[in-house]
Amino acid sequence: MKPTPEHNARIAKMTFSSVYPHYVAKVEKKGRTKEELHQVVEWLTGFNDKKIKELIDEKVTFETFFEKAKLNSRAHLITGTICGYRIEEIENELTRNVRYLDKLVDELAKGRKMEKILREA
Repeated sequence: MKPTPEHNARIAKMTFSSVYPHYVAKVEKKGRTKEELHQVVEWLTGFNDKKIKELIDEKVTFETFFEKAKLNSRAHLITGTICGYRIEEIENELTRNVRYLDKLVDELAKGRKMEKILREA
């Protein structure tokens, strides 16, 4: 499946704060912790706990969220399918970055080892 311009625009306008509780619920339901979620977010974006909270409180859009992020140089190693989209084939950079985050959260919830999630091994 290929994201449409409308799909990309919708993702850009979504707020991180609206999706964050779903990330937390997803990982906690599977026995992982909010701290592990933050570790994954920090690996991808460079945002520490304090910055994550600030961005949630500011209700930033995903567009602003990823404009402020310093994407990990190993993010391109995140591959596979998420929400019906093959990540490495997504041309829109913002949509691809959001799908990177979705994929990492998914891997965390599925019980994957942290060093594998963080592309260390």
